Amino acid sequence: MVKRKSARMDPVYRALADHTRREILLHVAQADCTVAELCAPFAISAPAVSRHLKILEAAGILQRVRTGKHHRFHLDPRPLAAVSAALQELTGFWLRRLDELEAFLEHEKSPAQRAKS
Repeated sequence: MVKRKSARMDPVYRALADHTRREILLHVAQADCTVAELCAPFAISAPAVSRHLKILEAAGILQRVRTGKHHRFHLDPRPLAAVSAALQELTGFWLRRLDELEAFLEHEKSPAQRAKS
Protein backbone atom coordinates (compact mmCIF):
# COMPACT_ATOMS: atom_id res chain seq x y z
CA MET A 1 0.00 0.00 0.00
CA VAL A 2 2.68 2.48 1.02
CA LYS A 3 4.91 1.56 -1.93
CA ARG A 4 2.05 1.94 -4.40
CA LYS A 5 1.12 5.39 -3.00
CA SER A 6 4.78 6.44 -2.95
CA ALA A 7 5.35 5.33 -6.55
CA ARG A 8 2.39 7.45 -7.71
CA MET A 9 3.87 10.49 -5.98
CA ASP A 10 7.43 10.03 -7.30
CA PRO A 11 6.78 12.14 -10.45
CA VAL A 12 5.40 14.93 -8.24
CA TYR A 13 8.47 14.88 -5.99
CA ARG A 14 10.76 14.90 -9.05
CA ALA A 15 8.84 17.81 -10.56
CA LEU A 16 9.07 19.79 -7.32
CA ALA A 17 12.79 19.08 -6.94
CA ASP A 18 13.69 21.75 -9.51
CA HIS A 19 13.77 25.43 -8.48
CA THR A 20 12.60 26.70 -11.88
CA ARG A 21 9.59 24.38 -11.86
CA ARG A 22 8.63 25.56 -8.37
CA GLU A 23 8.86 29.16 -9.59
CA ILE A 24 6.70 28.29 -12.61
CA LEU A 25 4.11 26.82 -10.24
CA LEU A 26 4.05 30.05 -8.23
CA HIS A 27 3.30 32.01 -11.41
CA VAL A 28 0.61 29.62 -12.61
CA ALA A 29 -0.96 29.54 -9.13
CA GLN A 30 -1.61 33.29 -9.44
CA ALA A 31 -3.20 33.01 -12.90
CA ASP A 32 -3.33 30.58 -15.81
CA CYS A 33 -0.38 31.31 -18.12
CA THR A 34 0.85 30.62 -21.63
CA VAL A 35 4.39 29.51 -22.40
CA ALA A 36 5.19 33.03 -23.63
CA GLU A 37 3.92 34.56 -20.39
CA LEU A 38 6.04 32.14 -18.38
CA CYS A 39 9.18 32.89 -20.40
CA ALA A 40 9.19 36.56 -19.37
CA PRO A 41 10.26 36.15 -15.72
CA PHE A 42 12.91 33.53 -16.47
CA ALA A 43 16.28 33.83 -18.16
CA ILE A 44 15.75 30.61 -20.11
CA SER A 45 14.48 29.83 -23.58
CA ALA A 46 10.91 28.98 -24.54
CA PRO A 47 11.90 25.36 -25.32
CA ALA A 48 13.42 25.05 -21.82
CA VAL A 49 10.22 26.42 -20.24
CA SER A 50 8.23 23.97 -22.39
CA ARG A 51 10.32 21.06 -21.10
CA HIS A 52 9.65 22.14 -17.50
CA LEU A 53 5.94 22.45 -18.28
CA LYS A 54 5.85 18.94 -19.74
CA ILE A 55 7.38 17.53 -16.55
CA LEU A 56 4.85 19.41 -14.40
CA GLU A 57 2.06 18.28 -16.69
CA ALA A 58 3.20 14.63 -16.59
CA ALA A 59 3.22 14.82 -12.78
CA GLY A 60 -0.38 16.02 -12.90
CA ILE A 61 0.39 19.34 -11.23
CA LEU A 62 -0.42 21.40 -14.33
CA GLN A 63 -3.18 20.93 -16.83
CA ARG A 64 -3.01 22.23 -20.39
CA VAL A 65 -6.12 24.09 -21.54
CA ARG A 66 -6.28 24.56 -25.32
CA THR A 67 -8.19 27.47 -26.75
CA GLY A 68 -7.72 27.51 -30.49
CA LYS A 69 -3.99 27.59 -31.10
CA HIS A 70 -3.22 28.97 -27.63
CA HIS A 71 -2.27 26.74 -24.72
CA ARG A 72 -2.74 27.98 -21.18
CA PHE A 73 -1.57 26.11 -18.12
CA HIS A 74 -3.76 25.68 -15.07
CA LEU A 75 -2.65 24.51 -11.61
CA ASP A 76 -4.21 21.29 -10.30
CA PRO A 77 -3.51 21.32 -6.54
CA ARG A 78 -4.56 17.71 -5.90
CA PRO A 79 -1.07 16.16 -6.37
CA LEU A 80 0.37 18.86 -4.11
CA ALA A 81 -2.26 18.07 -1.47
CA ALA A 82 -1.27 14.39 -1.61
CA VAL A 83 2.40 15.30 -1.09
CA SER A 84 1.47 17.62 1.76
CA ALA A 85 -0.56 14.86 3.44
CA ALA A 86 2.33 12.40 3.08
CA LEU A 87 4.76 14.90 4.61
CA GLN A 88 2.35 15.60 7.48
CA GLU A 89 2.07 11.86 8.10
CA LEU A 90 5.87 11.54 8.24
CA THR A 91 6.16 14.58 10.50
CA GLY A 92 3.55 13.15 12.86
CA PHE A 93 5.36 9.81 12.93
CA TRP A 94 8.70 11.38 13.85
CA LEU A 95 7.17 13.71 16.43
CA ARG A 96 5.55 10.69 18.14
CA ARG A 97 8.86 8.81 18.04
CA LEU A 98 10.69 11.77 19.58
CA ASP A 99 8.04 12.04 22.31
CA GLU A 100 8.50 8.31 23.04
CA LEU A 101 12.27 8.78 23.21
CA GLU A 102 11.90 11.72 25.57
CA ALA A 103 9.58 9.70 27.83
CA PHE A 104 12.02 6.77 27.80
CA LEU A 105 14.99 8.99 28.67
CA GLU A 106 12.99 10.68 31.43
CA HIS A 107 12.11 7.25 32.84
CA GLU A 108 15.78 6.18 32.75
CA LYS A 109 16.94 9.14 34.83
CA SER A 110 17.84 8.55 38.43
CA PRO A 111 15.45 9.96 41.05
CA ALA A 112 17.99 12.72 41.81
CA GLN A 113 18.19 13.72 38.13
CA ARG A 114 14.36 13.76 37.88
CA ALA A 115 14.13 16.04 40.89
CA LYS A 116 16.41 18.59 39.16
CA SER A 117 14.20 18.64 36.01
